[in-house]
Amino acid sequence: MSKETTNTNLQPHALHVGSLLRPKDLLAKRAAFHGGQCSAEELRKLEDQYIADVVKLQKDIGLGIITDGEYHRDVYLHGIFESLEGMVPIPKRSIYEFMPHVPWVQIFSAMGVKEWPSVYCNGKIRRTKPVFAQDFITLKKCVAPEEVPLLKVTMCPPTWHHANHGSEFAYDHSVYRSDEEYFADLVQAFREEILELYELGCRRVQFDDPVFSFFCSKAMIDAMEATGVDHEKLLRTYIDVYNAITADRPADLEIAVHTCRGNMKGMHFAEGGYDRVAEKLFCELDVDVFYLEYDTDRAGGLEPLRYLPPGKRAVLGLVTTKSGELESMEAVKARVARAAEIVADGEVKRPLEDALNQLSISPQCGFASMAEGNPITEEEQNKKLALLVEAARQIWG
Repeated sequence: MSKETTNTNLQPHALHVGSLLRPKDLLAKRAAFHGGQCSAEELRKLEDQYIADVVKLQKDIGLGIITDGEYHRDVYLHGIFESLEGMVPIPKRSIYEFMPHVPWVQIFSAMGVKEWPSVYCNGKIRRTKPVFAQDFITLKKCVAPEEVPLLKVTMCPPTWHHANHGSEFAYDHSVYRSDEEYFADLVQAFREEILELYELGCRRVQFDDPVFSFFCSKAMIDAMEATGVDHEKLLRTYIDVYNAITADRPADLEIAVHTCRGNMKGMHFAEGGYDRVAEKLFCELDVDVFYLEYDTDRAGGLEPLRYLPPGKRAVLGLVTTKSGELESMEAVKARVARAAEIVADGEVKRPLEDALNQLSISPQCGFASMAEGNPITEEEQNKKLALLVEAARQIWG
């Protein structure tokens, strides 16, 4: 792989969440690997070749950040939990060991599905080896040195499996007596991983987190209350976990959270506006950037952006990855203008220009949260990304 020359025509306000559609022969190679017909090394070699291509694609389109398309993963959340000592992958875990309010449990149960992959903590959590280091090193080889700060690493949120299973089924209670003990070791593992990525040159880390969308959903809140879950306390716990991970981070390390509403081959699972959580997330969660899904009415209105404080940024996911229909340029621009007005006139007043510069635009989620991808073609994907770049140029210059 050869390094690309620096692209000075990138649009810093046109971003994307992380995953991109895989070429067909890469999907075929992954299927062959799972069928025992090729080695992990053979699969990795082809993935690396295509990562060079997908980096070039992002730069040619003009996107302001660059990822590896998550080409090394079966599913967006794979990676860190399976790599930690004390965590055991369970390919077929009973759905009755998931919290009742978790939406896919209800969906799969209705479909007759009784098991779903997950992990279980049966020992003390320790990070004994790098998780994403080699992925980042591979990605670095595809860009010029001055472009390395544009690279972004995405990862599963620290709260994911606890949110799925609750205290009862997330960990062995002979190992950890409380959530506080469990999360203390998990926080340390995430801090170590992020620090190593930083030392390798990574300056952007993004947590792809569907958990916060649980607290936006009236249906899920009702289910929590019906089963005795204190959702206010749980939300506070999860914010504290993040803040423990991000505390004392280097000033030039950008931490982002993408609030995902479900993206399994184009399906979603959570509905409800950000009104329930906006003030706590924007003002209390110690991260720099919020990727927000705003592609349909299920995300509610833009009004919760009034809580966005100065110094933090919101990326408006105004373009859907769930279908190939291309959005209207004028509609995207109008929603950004309205969002800027809300931020400017929010809880902390600021000039409209400052408010506008706190905003960016992106697709609402990745194009391939699972390797198979959403029901959309590569041509449609690329047109949507190009639309975002052109819209950003017209809005921000």
